[in-house]
Amino acid sequence: MSEEYFKKALRDFTVDFASGGAIKAMADKGYTVEEIHDKLDFPTSRERIREIVWKHYIDTGVIALEEPVKGQVKSSVTYEKVTDDYGRTSYRQVVTSETIDKEYVACDFGKMIYKDKAGFEKKLENLSQKDREYLTGLPWPLQKVWHVKDERIQRIRDIFSKT
Repeated sequence: MSEEYFKKALRDFTVDFASGGAIKAMADKGYTVEEIHDKLDFPTSRERIREIVWKHYIDTGVIALEEPVKGQVKSSVTYEKVTDDYGRTSYRQVVTSETIDKEYVACDFGKMIYKDKAGFEKKLENLSQKDREYLTGLPWPLQKVWHVKDERIQRIRDIFSKT
């Protein structure tokens, strides 16, 4: 069991080191999982790219698992390594607060896929190739999530609501 855990941790570290930064940078530029996969030099599975992009979107606030309220203050905790004058290392807790200033829209694509996969795929036919890849490239959970209201998600939601 612990050997499998170690192998998975090593594999995750290798992927993060070799292509994690590139995946996040391309995701920030609006690339789909498929486009990222095609552009990477280090062989990385689509599933792993999907996981990294999803986690990155949650970490950066592109996707929220709980309904964000505009103007609400969101706090996050990180730890930074500190070395004193005698070479002793410790970690200091850093709390940062930010005010939510983005507008979000509710998305329940995971539920749609689960409830009516054929109907969902029929709606996908009305999307552009890139929008379709964006939507199918992310691991939408079986719950409502909130996505930053941008041109792409608004276009997808408009097409889904019409059909």
